[in-house]
Amino acid sequence: SKPAPGKGWLQEPEEEAADFVHESQGAFDAGYLELGGSVQTDLVYGIDGLICKEVFLQVYGAFLAAAEDNGKLPPDKEIKGILYSFISDYADYTVGRRIREQLDPSYDFALRLVMDSDFSDLSYLDGYGEYVDEGIRRTAAYINSLPEEKIHRMADAFTEGFRLGFINTGKDLSKKRTVNIRYHLGFERVVRAAVENFRKMGLKATIYRRGLHAAVRNGMNLVGYSGARVNRQMDFDHREDNALFLDKAFMDRKLFVTEEVYEEMAVLAGEFAGPALLDIFGEDPFLPKECREAYHLSPSQQKLSVKLAAQTGSLVNRYIRGDERSFTIISFPVPDIGDKFEQIFDATVDLNTLDYDRYKEMQQRLIETLERGSRVEVKGRNGNRTNITVSLMKRKNPEKETVFENCLADVNIPVGEVFTSPSLPGTDGVLHVSEVYLNGLRFENLEFHFKDGFVTDYSCTNFQSEEENRKYIKDHILHHYESLPIGEFAVGTNTTAYRMAKDYQIFSRLEILIAEKTGPHFALGDTCYSRSEDIRVYNPDGREIVSRDNEHTEKRRTDPDFQYYECHTDITIPYDELDSIVSIDGEGNRYPVIEQGRYVVAGTEELNLPLD
Repeated sequence: SKPAPGKGWLQEPEEEAADFVHESQGAFDAGYLELGGSVQTDLVYGIDGLICKEVFLQVYGAFLAAAEDNGKLPPDKEIKGILYSFISDYADYTVGRRIREQLDPSYDFALRLVMDSDFSDLSYLDGYGEYVDEGIRRTAAYINSLPEEKIHRMADAFTEGFRLGFINTGKDLSKKRTVNIRYHLGFERVVRAAVENFRKMGLKATIYRRGLHAAVRNGMNLVGYSGARVNRQMDFDHREDNALFLDKAFMDRKLFVTEEVYEEMAVLAGEFAGPALLDIFGEDPFLPKECREAYHLSPSQQKLSVKLAAQTGSLVNRYIRGDERSFTIISFPVPDIGDKFEQIFDATVDLNTLDYDRYKEMQQRLIETLERGSRVEVKGRNGNRTNITVSLMKRKNPEKETVFENCLADVNIPVGEVFTSPSLPGTDGVLHVSEVYLNGLRFENLEFHFKDGFVTDYSCTNFQSEEENRKYIKDHILHHYESLPIGEFAVGTNTTAYRMAKDYQIFSRLEILIAEKTGPHFALGDTCYSRSEDIRVYNPDGREIVSRDNEHTEKRRTDPDFQYYECHTDITIPYDELDSIVSIDGEGNRYPVIEQGRYVVAGTEELNLPLD
């Protein structure tokens, strides 16, 4: 009920609301512990509710006070101040909890759901607190119908890829104690098998929910376990809600809390092996519309956002060292992909478990041809305007050194690519694709121009105005940077994946992990060896991969202000838009790798079979 003026708890709404929260939290703690609960697991969800009620009461109180005082609305500045204080004051909880959930296995709310639930009763999905649609229920029902052998085949590919990530880079897995599993709801049976596999490796699994609080959200990215998106346009509209509060003071506050919590968790951070992501593909393509009423970062906030990401990355690397951890990513389709979901799912399982020994031999032949030159020329066809020259790193001892990695089915599943970190000077030209989906967003006629490895111009045709198109690219590919370098050039060799996509007409639905294997691709941002450049890594033929740095990352050795870009976005040219890939030496001799979209290197003819 509305209290009389000057009476009741709303007389001092902010103070009374805070007292209510603190008193309620104390009672909640005591009662929960008395019932044998663990504050480190379920209590956090009680705190979430309480602090959100607190800020609601503060906003409500401001509106009520303004109405009673002059019959008007409270000033925008007052409401913004309440929200800013809420996000900043509770950063020690929201940001701190995010770090703890990743590193501390005692935060086991989601893990218990995975390990203890009866999957035959799909109501277990409702226990997560996420939105569960019919697609998720269909996914869970289908996964539950699969034979145990196939479940273990999927889980084994997932966890073995993680293990090989340590083996192939010479990192010591025995020093690690935890792994963070991230997945989409419906795959719990596979996740349960993966948890057991990791346990046999000596790793305990941590599982946390996607970021909900404004202080830990990252645009539209869902990092953690996640349900279905209720409204992707709404998610797009609210991707930069941090414009409400991002300033220098908040940046400093978040960095302070991050460092403080990592220092507290230093031992657990040192034992953290890295993330293992079970991703999905097949959702309906999404072409967003710009909403002028949505919050957008100002130019000064964009610079702060870039700086915050870079400094956070450096801070995290101090405690979870890039040269001591690894990761793995695998993906499977969901029912949204269409009527042939089950056939596509079976084809994807086969795709994720291809014989990597056979690919190892063919990819080695490609590397030998690519390395005959000092640069590689890539040209498009069928309307594709790509015409770019990639400069290769120089080798001091070709018999013992290589510039292309023979990438097999370890951290990036499925198998199928050779890649390098290009030398930036001399990497010039145009990259164009008629259509590509990146981070769930569609880009039409995406085009980049490069000079000495850096983006000099860019465009697409998603929107009517050039200004909207450039902003769309800058926000979602350049991540607010004015320019980015080419951090990776690769030749995706998994023509089986290309065939699957073509047969089922699902190119627009592919997850980037598979899409990047279906043709040559270029990544904007950091190299594939970011923060691990000093680890010596070798190809199966025993030669050391020496292209771990580029001219930008070399600055980290002498520039105390050096920062990584904290992004890496792959853009793939499909085979039907690819004309040629040719290696060229200093004297102009040409060594073809692909001509008219087909492999021409001896020993790689098998790769053409799916293309034909």
